[in-house]
Amino acid sequence: MPADTRREGRLMRHRRVRKRVAGTGERPRLAVFRSLSHIYAQVIDYRAGRTVAAASDVGAKAGNKTERAKLVGKALADKAKAAGVAEVVFDRGGYRYHGRVKALADAAREAGLRF
Repeated sequence: MPADTRREGRLMRHRRVRKRVAGTGERPRLAVFRSLSHIYAQVIDYRAGRTVAAASDVGAKAGNKTERAKLVGKALADKAKAAGVAEVVFDRGGYRYHGRVKALADAAREAGLRF
């Protein structure tokens, strides 16, 4: 399958999910973006129009991509809790809930975020 078609398919899935998943001040949205070599996550409060917490594996050298995704999930949960966020809505960004996306979500849950 051509790269453009795969990307367009993911964006279509992302838009479809975003119709139903909306963050609030009490439950901001935890958004995930996955590139070929890195994973990024941020907690977004749309009411205030700001990013509450963000983390990525850029600069991390240890482990494989899945292990680095776990580190990102834990780091993001710690930053979110420090900002006073305990509960979020998970937005998988059109990606399948599998592999790195699942590892990030599980690590964030284990670190204390509820979703």
